[in-house]
Amino acid sequence: MSGGGGRTTVRGIVVRGHRVASGANGDPRFPGGTLAMQAPHFAAAGVDIAQFHAGTINLDVAPYRIVIENPAVTLRDVRWHDIEPPEDFSFVECRIGIDPARLIAGLVYYPHPETKPEHHQPPTIVEVLVAWIDGVVEGAQLVVTVAQGQARFDPA
Repeated sequence: MSGGGGRTTVRGIVVRGHRVASGANGDPRFPGGTLAMQAPHFAAAGVDIAQFHAGTINLDVAPYRIVIENPAVTLRDVRWHDIEPPEDFSFVECRIGIDPARLIAGLVYYPHPETKPEHHQPPTIVEVLVAWIDGVVEGAQLVVTVAQGQARFDPA
């Protein structure tokens, strides 16, 4: 448990996202996906996401929501697109997987809703950057643990 009575570990269900991070939705404004477009800007600021799959796992952790406390990194005013406005992003260290005894390292990818122009997520959805995990499909149940002090899960 972390401060405020929240949890640092929860179970969630993989749900289908907007598919813009990976580019699977085919939106011509985001060729190759938003993550591919954002990655060079993140890397220039010291956040290398190249070791992760080029998409996010969208995990519905209801009845909880993630509360960002003191993230590992927050990037402000990232201008990653020539038309879209700059956004703020926070990254929280996490571990995720199917088997609670074999979790792998990843990052919670948190585009700040107040600077994000579209493709908003419900508050119970956590987006995770992680290397490919076999068996992770829509409907799969995963465990996610966030670094204590960086974030917590509170009742939604």
